[in-house]
Amino acid sequence: MASKHQLTGMTGVYLVAAELARRGFIASPTSRSAYGADLLVTDALCQRSYAVQVKTNARSFGFWLLSKNARVVKSRSLIYALVNLRKDRTEYYLVPSLFLARNVKISRHTKTRKYDWYSIALEKIAKYRDGWRIFKQPSRPTIRSIPTRRKGRAG
Repeated sequence: MASKHQLTGMTGVYLVAAELARRGFIASPTSRSAYGADLLVTDALCQRSYAVQVKTNARSFGFWLLSKNARVVKSRSLIYALVNLRKDRTEYYLVPSLFLARNVKISRHTKTRKYDWYSIALEKIAKYRDGWRIFKQPSRPTIRSIPTRRKGRAG
């Protein structure tokens, strides 16, 4: 049975995928054990493509926990979708991985020093709220751009 944390994460992934689809993109979830991306995104003509890492909060809304890899796994095409599942609305922050990697906070565990926590604070990324334009306008096929078969020709 899935844990509450897993269900929260899946909810965020599918909400982001649905919003991208509504905006004209094809968004496909990766395997839950995939490293680095929760969604692979492209437009209909495969002119633009993105990898999306989704982090979802259902309780604490002032920061998101990240993996230690958030500091090193970065590219122009990797976007972090940071989601807050509030009771009355859902908040989305679409953050370039290059920006996020430079702003990850590392918190040292004070008692045992065994564990470090990696996070990003809401105040660091507030300007990215509802920043869906980070995904450039998708190219859309036109009737002329879709090849058709001619009658009488074997295909």
